[in-house]
Amino acid sequence: MESNRPFASILILNWRAEKYLSTCLAALAAQKFQDFEVILLHNGSPNPETALQNLPLLAEKLTILTSAENLGFAGGNNAAAKNAKGQYLILLNADAFPEPAWLETIHQASQDYPGFFFGSKLIKANNPQTLDGEWNVYHASGLAWRKNHGQALSQGSSAPKEVLSACAAAGVYPKEAFDAVGGFDEDFFAYMEDIDLDLRLQLAGYRCLYLPHALVRHVGSASTGSRSAFQLYYGHRNMVWTFIKNMPGIFFWLLLPAHLFVNLAYLLLGLIIPSGKEIIRGKRDALRGLPQAFSKRNQIQAACRVSPFQIAKLLDWN
Repeated sequence: MESNRPFASILILNWRAEKYLSTCLAALAAQKFQDFEVILLHNGSPNPETALQNLPLLAEKLTILTSAENLGFAGGNNAAAKNAKGQYLILLNADAFPEPAWLETIHQASQDYPGFFFGSKLIKANNPQTLDGEWNVYHASGLAWRKNHGQALSQGSSAPKEVLSACAAAGVYPKEAFDAVGGFDEDFFAYMEDIDLDLRLQLAGYRCLYLPHALVRHVGSASTGSRSAFQLYYGHRNMVWTFIKNMPGIFFWLLLPAHLFVNLAYLLLGLIIPSGKEIIRGKRDALRGLPQAFSKRNQIQAACRVSPFQIAKLLDWN
């Protein structure tokens, strides 16, 4: 790696999260390991000027970009990554506040596990004895969730563990790996885009390690709200595309009935719950996008460098 490059480019998107930025940047200023740059993209935020006031002492490390429109989590991070000089890209939500040893832990892991990408341990910002999540679990049916979300901190893993996917609220990627797979799929806009990216990385031969000592306090859903219409629509639409694009080889056909069953169950649920129309709209638009999703699948699977069984062993089968 080039010695004149910073170790990490930390990418932060701001969309209606101005009130958290000062705390986020102060946490970065307090890191024990300081070989990094920060790229802050105001991602269509309605009042970016507010966020520019009283920034912590990161002036020499900070690059500020502005997009007039909201590019989504996927497009926003791709835009920020184009300006990154670091050996590693670290995605950090504006409402995520790393502990002082966080980046030091990541740097050491990069030396011990070259070429891997990494996940951090997220704990609830307002309740540090509760986990916000460890890594992304991807079920054989196409469902996804954060490992141990809402569980006691004591229930979390204490040793590094190889997993399928890192939560992008504080995910770490070698820049060459991120670039090699084309970054985020901007058609996703938001939600499930991190699992889609990580599946493509896994298929390309990159592996993921969860780092339980890389601690980040996380507010969560600061911009969109928990279980909002926005979240329901994009989550349910992108769940279909993630499975279609990435489930490898024979497992696509073996698990397709389970995936169809799960989607049908959600469609039925959408008929009876108040916010169900967003689920139905998401599934409808997922169907409309199937030709493009299958086209992407053909490219991804043609470039696959690992056995489908290597991916299958990282799925959740419970």
